[in-house]
Amino acid sequence: MTKLYFVRHAQPEHGWKDDFTRPLTKEGVEDSKKVTELLKDVIFDYCVCSPYKRSKDTIKECALQHGLDIREDIRLRERESNNGNTKEMIKERWLDFDKHEEGGESLKMVQNRNIEAILELLQENEGETILIGTHGTALSMIINYFDNNFGFDDFWRIIDFTPYIISMEFNKDILISKKELLMEKKLFKDKYIIKK
Repeated sequence: MTKLYFVRHAQPEHGWKDDFTRPLTKEGVEDSKKVTELLKDVIFDYCVCSPYKRSKDTIKECALQHGLDIREDIRLRERESNNGNTKEMIKERWLDFDKHEEGGESLKMVQNRNIEAILELLQENEGETILIGTHGTALSMIINYFDNNFGFDDFWRIIDFTPYIISMEFNKDILISKKELLMEKKLFKDKYIIKK
């Protein structure tokens, strides 16, 4: 069995313009300590992360505690977008995975690159336990690929969880089980998503 621990980053500075360098808030930094504490007894073999600062900063102390280097994989980054979000726009994307705004990515594009990375991990690290730093939409697309019952309502439920940890156990590339381990609720949808 191969076990993947996905860590969605802690609370970021939403007003920060550059998505790549967006840092964690002070509260987010404190909450990243909960990640380290929760996973302290897990024996990890490998660590990989989105190269975005908020993802790396959320897991860096955990990786250090386990003596692991954080390897970056650009395929695990968040969905590229320059149009903002409304609940209606998000719903439409979930209804049509090929839908995207000009200059942005569709959910299918996000899923394809994320799953390419995950399938490589499962093949190259069979039987190992892996720590993965990622993002909300990216992680939702990974869960949806292996469990197509995961849809918009599930994404909408976890959108406020930063950090959020879910473990997924695999036999080869078949999902055997998944378990939510940490759901640190921080207001996002009611504060930053435009309602329609």
